[in-house]
Amino acid sequence: MGKKRVAQKKGGTVDAGLRARALSRAPKKKVVSGILYVEATYNNTRLSLTDNAGNVLAWSSSGALGFNGAKKGTPFAAAKIGEVIAEKALMMGMKDVSVVVKGVGMGRESGIRAFAGKGINITAISDRTPVPHNGPTPRKPRRV
Repeated sequence: MGKKRVAQKKGGTVDAGLRARALSRAPKKKVVSGILYVEATYNNTRLSLTDNAGNVLAWSSSGALGFNGAKKGTPFAAAKIGEVIAEKALMMGMKDVSVVVKGVGMGRESGIRAFAGKGINITAISDRTPVPHNGPTPRKPRRV
């Protein structure tokens, strides 16, 4: 019969090694204000931190933190990304950030909340989700 296998469940926690690696890549630049871009799709959430000119200083995604499959699009994963990006921003000396949100995923709000929870002032939030205003024309009927 053999031994019974007990399945180890991963409860959606962040891999400690991947988190440490993400934080070690923070640049040594000192920046006071910047822009946080949040792209939330149904399958993933990505956060990019730029200076006011648009040069990317730090970024992270739920896949980069070790989440996989359906867990990448969850608000919990987005919150963990927000915390990591906020820690990188604090290392750079960032004080205030304006946020640009794009997409309709579940991680839109929780990523921003986690970022703001670390003590960085959010000056503005703008939504740049693309909205179709007619869409593509339908295909022509097939001729046989």
